This record gives sequence, C-alpha cells and structure tokens, in this order.
Amino acid sequence: MTEPKPLVVGIGGTIGGVSSTERALMIALDAAARDGFETQLFGGEALARLPLYNPKAHERTECEQRFVAAVRRASAVIIASPGYHGSISGLVKNALDLLEETARDPRPYLADMPVGLIATAYGWQATGSTIAALRSIVHALRGWPTPFAAAINTQLTKFDEAGGASDPAVLDQLALVGRQVARFAPLAAHD
Repeated sequence: MTEPKPLVVGIGGTIGGVSSTERALMIALDAAARDGFETQLFGGEALARLPLYNPKAHERTECEQRFVAAVRRASAVIIASPGYHGSISGLVKNALDLLEETARDPRPYLADMPVGLIATAYGWQATGSTIAALRSIVHALRGWPTPFAAAINTQLTKFDEAGGASDPAVLDQLALVGRQVARFAPLAAHD
C-alpha cells in the first residue's frame, strides 16, 4: 500500500467559464504536480456553488464540506484572484471565509502552510493591491505566503486552452509559484 501524495489545493477563478485567473492557477498547480504533488482545483464553477458564508449555520452543504475537507488535508494552497476594483473577488473571499470551519482544528485555518498567490487584472494597478490583500488575508489565516507572487496583466498576456500563455515569462512566474509551495510544503507536514 502506497502513501497518498501530499496535496496542493488551488482556489480561484471567476463565474462564467474558465477565466484567465483559473488558467493561471492551473499552470501553477501543474508545476506542483510535476514536483510529485496531488492537486485539487476549486475553480470558479466550484466556488460559485458555495453559498454565502454564514457563520451561524449549523450545517454545511456538500460543496462546503468537500472544500473544507480538501483544505484540511492539504500540505499547501495556491490562491488566485482577479483584481476587482483594487482587491480580491467576492467569490474567492467567500471561499476563504469558509475556512472559519477549521478554527477549532488541531491545525486551524492555513496555519503553518505555504500559500502561493496569483493576481490577474486588466492592467497593472489592481495586480499589486490584490496581491497585498491576499498576503494580508493569508497572514490572518496563519499561513505563510511564499516569497514570490505572480501578478499578471491580462491586457498584455493571453492564456490558451492548452495550458499556455502568450508570454513565456508569465509561464515561468506561475511555475515558480507552484514550485515554491511544493518546496516549502514538507515544512508544514502535519498528522
């Protein structure tokens, strides 16, 4: 019997089909997979099925339970958000709010876990503020943002369905995000 591979969970995307944000996230997850990790993507469609987080709810939907269970099992996480009005999307924030379900776990939230960050926006201004917001949220959730975060201007870089991008440097940046979470994940090993 072989031990399961360590898991990297990807969180991000938008409603309405596979977006640039989700394509960027998939490229980073592929890099972690090449380093021997199992990956699980919670893209825009999966995130859209999560109801608005209600801290007083006594029961969680199957989608909420599946999401929280994956993060509990994860050795690392990669979060990708579009830059909406200078910050992260409500869709991504709602998913992160749901991690309150782990508050009383032996390893609460994203404690001691490496977290890769990706921001996409149509222009440069929102990429920086979105990365800053993500770093702040990850710190509040007790996670370790990786040293490198990918900020992608989708006005200049186009993604394709085959998992590529028009700018090879962007591909390298996204692969670096995936490799960094894979490199730091053994430090966060948990029982």
